[in-house]
Amino acid sequence: MVHVFHYQDKHYIFDTGSSSLHECDEKTARCLRHKLGESVDLSDISEEEISAAEVDFDELKQAGLLFAPEEKARPVKSNEVKALCLHICHDCNLRCKYCFADEGTYKSRREFMSLETAKKAIDFLIENSGSRKILETDFFGGEPLMNFDVVKETVAYAKEEAAKRGKKFLFTLTTNGLLLKDDVAEFLNNEMENVVLSLDGRQEVHDAVRKTANGKGSFDLVIENIKNFVRIRGDKHYYVRGTFTAKNLDFYKDVLFLADSGFDSISMEPVVTDIPDLAIGKEHLETVAAGYDALCDEYLKRYAAGKGFNFFHFNVDLEGGPCLSKRVSACGAGNEYFSVTPSGDLYPCHQFVGDAQFCMGNVYEGTLDEKIREKFKNSCLFTRKKCDGCFAKYICSGGCSANNYHFNGDIDEPYGITCEMMKKRVENAMHILAEKKKLQK
Repeated sequence: MVHVFHYQDKHYIFDTGSSSLHECDEKTARCLRHKLGESVDLSDISEEEISAAEVDFDELKQAGLLFAPEEKARPVKSNEVKALCLHICHDCNLRCKYCFADEGTYKSRREFMSLETAKKAIDFLIENSGSRKILETDFFGGEPLMNFDVVKETVAYAKEEAAKRGKKFLFTLTTNGLLLKDDVAEFLNNEMENVVLSLDGRQEVHDAVRKTANGKGSFDLVIENIKNFVRIRGDKHYYVRGTFTAKNLDFYKDVLFLADSGFDSISMEPVVTDIPDLAIGKEHLETVAAGYDALCDEYLKRYAAGKGFNFFHFNVDLEGGPCLSKRVSACGAGNEYFSVTPSGDLYPCHQFVGDAQFCMGNVYEGTLDEKIREKFKNSCLFTRKKCDGCFAKYICSGGCSANNYHFNGDIDEPYGITCEMMKKRVENAMHILAEKKKLQK
């Protein structure tokens, strides 16, 4: 598939089969769109210019950089488990209005994972990891730091058991920052491969939805904790993750606020909810797109001035990224990756927790529901038919299985609003990639 697009006065050609990005002039872009069957006016383009464009297209095709064949082979997926998300705490010290986890309870009771269950989960992962040497464990909630002692003891146990088998664990933890005091910050800095810090941006935006149990905003309670952690983190992995809703469609201002606050690794995700005043609908997409454009422009200005930052949605690697066969595999949830509840129940991922039909077993039993697993194992880009004609399909792999299911009832039915935002972000990211290369020269 070939995708022709423009960003302001810059015109681009993206070839999905080869992941090649080409910048061109406006007339060449029109010629290619006409070649692709679009209704395009070429009356102001001479025959010589059209012929020259055709020569360029043919040369790129011969070089395998245009109209390249696309990946068709389904990926071969192993049964080795590589990662677990430990729901170390089904409770939270915040009451965020948009929380998919029902304020940490996952529509169940508030409970903490015991050390015994955490150890069983680690044993399950090691025993089902096959030949994998690197294993991953995410500490999640609710708010995992409410059960910090078990986090610490689980890390120690996992490292000890992995060493016996010639394996190694990488740990990640997601926190709202309320309990991120000095001793906790030191432990996370030493033991975690990555730390995800929840902060929605400007104080008025953050406080509108991320409230404490007594209904007050949490910004003043977390901002210094998060800043302090980032200061001691140095060059180790972390990112500040925000969520934007229909209430702050000018989310680009929140991204820039976070960058101005000293955070150089930032993610700002669109909310996934059916709450009427927060949900992002089709009527908001034009405003969201304009927000990405505003952020794109400012992002490049700062990069050119040596003040760049890492914004996850603008990260597209067309050269050194995963091969196409890997890109069609989807996320691995339900086959290579599972979530574990405080009672030890296994689910495909955290967004399926609490939905009994997706309970796949329990770490105490050590077995998995193979029927559910087979569904997720077989799921890939090619089972997501609506992706067939999308230029971004090899980049997003057909979207999130959980979002697809929650909004369309099928893990292979892409959620359209998310798709539209993804396509816009990918175009912005490609423009940034092209402009960065020019600046680097």
